[in-house]
Amino acid sequence: MNNITNKINTLRQAVAEARITVSDPATLEAIRQGTVPKGNVFEMSRAAGLLAIKKTSDVIPDCHPLPVEYAAIQSEIRGDQIHIEVEVHAIYRTGVEVEAMHGAAVTALTMYDMLKPIDKGVEIGTIRLVKKKGGKSQFRDHLHLDLQAAVVVCSDSVSAGSKADKAGLAIREKLEQWEVKVSQYTVIPDEPDAIRKAVAEYTGADGADLLLFTGGTGLSPRDITPETIQPLLDREIPGVMEAARKYGQDRTPFAMLSRGVAGMIGKTLVLTLPGSTNGARETMDALFPYVLHIFRVAQGMRHDA
Repeated sequence: MNNITNKINTLRQAVAEARITVSDPATLEAIRQGTVPKGNVFEMSRAAGLLAIKKTSDVIPDCHPLPVEYAAIQSEIRGDQIHIEVEVHAIYRTGVEVEAMHGAAVTALTMYDMLKPIDKGVEIGTIRLVKKKGGKSQFRDHLHLDLQAAVVVCSDSVSAGSKADKAGLAIREKLEQWEVKVSQYTVIPDEPDAIRKAVAEYTGADGADLLLFTGGTGLSPRDITPETIQPLLDREIPGVMEAARKYGQDRTPFAMLSRGVAGMIGKTLVLTLPGSTNGARETMDALFPYVLHIFRVAQGMRHDA
């Protein structure tokens, strides 16, 4: 199974459909009249399809068990076909399209089993995914803005050359995954003046779109990044780091100790991330690509545009 522990829970939705074609018009009339020998075709197949949705991970090895929070199956006769539509919702880390298609397949197969004694020509047709929503593919903003980022590593040891930087490189790698170009990358000591100088250099009219600091968000005596940057913010965005800490807390009980802040300085989004490689990487997973929606809002676009 794929590792999905780095993903966040979002509302996942999928709609799938299946088609059954009958060879004898009398078959459709038997369905309408409720005279099929094996019982009510629509109700029996609906029950089987709902069970299939919930049991998908039991029969398809690479599917993750997930909490199905809504499932609906609608079947109707159109011409010489029976149209089946299955909709599934879940709030989870992975999509529900296979669950919807599995439900459609088993609904169709149940109908086939019930109808074959009276119609030897009944056929199961196309089973396909109609649409899906949720996850990073939905929330990624395709703004084509050529976003530029500056990454600043705040670390006495890295600045002194006694330790190699890993957190900054992890942030850079994550940014490149989301097509954000890292135009500036620098290492500074844990000094307020150095931090303020970096803020002044990378914000303003010609500054970066994103300015990411890594390091100095903990509770050691030299950790002063948040209190240095917070007074410089034009507008703080508390929910950003609340989301990051919630994501981290689900993975380690020490995430609550991070004091990172986030906000806008002019047109620049400023984020302060932990100095540990894992903490920086997890914060990036928690925030991206969703935080890029800020640049849609900054352009005056609707949230749902």
